[in-house]
Amino acid sequence: MQGSVFKRVTFFTLGVLACVLAHASDLSEKLQSPDHVLLMRHTLAPGVGDPANYTLADCKTQRNLSAEGRQQAVVVGDWLRHQGVNHADVYSSAWCRCKDTAQLLGFKGWQVEPTLASFFDEMHTAQAQNKRLQSFIAQKLKTKGAQPLILVTHHVNIFEFMGENISSGDLVLAKVDATGKMLSYRLIPRPNEAR
Repeated sequence: MQGSVFKRVTFFTLGVLACVLAHASDLSEKLQSPDHVLLMRHTLAPGVGDPANYTLADCKTQRNLSAEGRQQAVVVGDWLRHQGVNHADVYSSAWCRCKDTAQLLGFKGWQVEPTLASFFDEMHTAQAQNKRLQSFIAQKLKTKGAQPLILVTHHVNIFEFMGENISSGDLVLAKVDATGKMLSYRLIPRPNEAR
């Protein structure tokens, strides 16, 4: 009787582990393909927009990550590595909350990319900014090979790209065509722990 229960628990545990590994390798495999990109909204930075007269050159004038937001970024980076994403080309908006998120993910050599800049204060530029983002993605797809591409940006940018509101720290696995336009996506809610 006890052996039977042990076997069932063991098989159940192995089944759950297999599902977790299948999901993990699926994300990693898709990001190594030439037609997928991962977009991420910066982690928790309480408030909306930025204070009046903020400047990109001075983080103290901007809305920034809270201590919780900084920890969230570390956890997301750890979670990605647990999914098999050990190396990535990471690009960030010039806003400090995005740059800090990109840095805290823990991948080497992240860079600022102008097409990821917020247009919250100039919503009339949304469509043009999205076209520039698509062009940037298309350009990177030609040379990325199997290297995952992670783009850290803002709510407004991701909404314009995919048409859905997402929360701080959420991830969007987007399948794109050769022009960088989204064909389909999978929303990945912000991981709360590395596993």
